[in-house]
Amino acid sequence: MKVGLFIPCYIDQFYPQVGIATLQLLEKLGCNVSFPLNQTCCGQPMANSGFAALSKNCDKNFVANFRGFDYIVGPSGSCVLHLKEHLHDEQHPGEAEHIRKHVYELTEFLVDILKIEKLNASFSHKVGLHNSCHGQRGLHLSSMSERMLPAFSKPQQLLSMVKGLELSLPVRSDECCGFGGTFCVFEEAVSVKMGKDRITEHSANKVEYITGGDVSCLMHLEGILKRNGSSVKTIHIAEILNSNA
Repeated sequence: MKVGLFIPCYIDQFYPQVGIATLQLLEKLGCNVSFPLNQTCCGQPMANSGFAALSKNCDKNFVANFRGFDYIVGPSGSCVLHLKEHLHDEQHPGEAEHIRKHVYELTEFLVDILKIEKLNASFSHKVGLHNSCHGQRGLHLSSMSERMLPAFSKPQQLLSMVKGLELSLPVRSDECCGFGGTFCVFEEAVSVKMGKDRITEHSANKVEYITGGDVSCLMHLEGILKRNGSSVKTIHIAEILNSNA
């Protein structure tokens, strides 16, 4: 299985350890992983701000870098959802379509494609899980409380395979953290209040870490935690699934 590793901007610039953990995890699970060196932004920031037309060159570059792979995997639900819904290349429409149908968020790929049933991982800490909006409602990584359907969670399914990990869920387990991309810039007061509400619920459970599948959400929560002087840390789910701590 030939897998192209897609590492979004936030991870590349601020949290490279998440990209490394994703690579190591996929290789441990038997994937033949390549990291195209000329990859850049997927174009989501422009599209979310109403300038989707300006992301055409991002689309072309993405297709040029990731065509030919069986699957493309990225540790970010929001970026993967953007690609699934918006990636187009007028010069290579077939290749763009193949990528849209074969790009996966990490936990989605592990559960739905690799069908992982056990992991050689350990993380002896109490961990709170944050469900990011794009992953939950766009990629259907977990069930939504507003819909009367059977409960499920792909991230929880994987975390349950990690030795020593004690998982704790907040009362409102599918509420937004307030990051929302450019929302946190234009509506910073509302954004921070939403983040504080999330942290309050996790702190009530006395967690040591808050994990999730989107670095952007975790970065938002991390900033609030640090400003509050909290001992709670944030950690991407890839780091836990790749851990032997």
